[in-house]
Amino acid sequence: MIKVDLHTHTADDPIDRIPYSAKELIDQAAGLAYQGLAITLHERQLDIRPLTAYAAERGIVLIPGIERSVEGRHVLLLNFKSGTEDVQTFEDLARLKRRRQGLVVAPHPFFPTNSCLRGQLDRHADLFDAVEWNAMFTATLNFNRRAERWAARHGKPLVGNGDVHRLPQLGTTYSLVDAEPDADAICAAIAAGRVRVESQPLSWARATSIMSALVFGDVVPGQDVEESRPYVRPRRERFLPVRPLRQPSRG
Repeated sequence: MIKVDLHTHTADDPIDRIPYSAKELIDQAAGLAYQGLAITLHERQLDIRPLTAYAAERGIVLIPGIERSVEGRHVLLLNFKSGTEDVQTFEDLARLKRRRQGLVVAPHPFFPTNSCLRGQLDRHADLFDAVEWNAMFTATLNFNRRAERWAARHGKPLVGNGDVHRLPQLGTTYSLVDAEPDADAICAAIAAGRVRVESQPLSWARATSIMSALVFGDVVPGQDVEESRPYVRPRRERFLPVRPLRQPSRG
């Protein structure tokens, strides 16, 4: 079993302002004994070839990936050799899957933002190979539960991902995959269901700290306020109204 995260961002991201490099992410992951990592920038697939040797020296295999907006909803496209940046609609995604081998994951599908899949997951269930259990949850507020139920109903595996935008997010939720440390083998094993989620809830203090950094940025003494700004999105993310629900602890 190898330790994997399939949803991370770096300073190369063209949409979100991320305060660490790909090498810093790899170093952090290596320190936490990860063996597989996908860097999934928003809307752009990073050329990982210059990083492959650096990661391999630290015991990590890199998996090509992208967090693509498909009809306005986020989708993780993993281990596709090409064509991911051309996907704009779910029909485009269906064509990509027919032409290329890769893994399609539904990230944070029922979280309360307008970029999450929600009802589109039902409409296009056949296009998804796995569903994400996202690290951003507490013992009393957990939007992953609906994703867990959806995955069980549709016979899809769950994968644990950090959705990492700040390095301290790495490590509380991840996947253990029964595969050799190879991108093709990892993705094939996940599609076949040979994956287990390891996860622990965040404390409210830690969750609040992470959200504050994401929303307001990381202000460093002497740093220009504009440089600390977290987002460069062309439009604001809209959060849907929710109310906290007490959830049973994850067994």
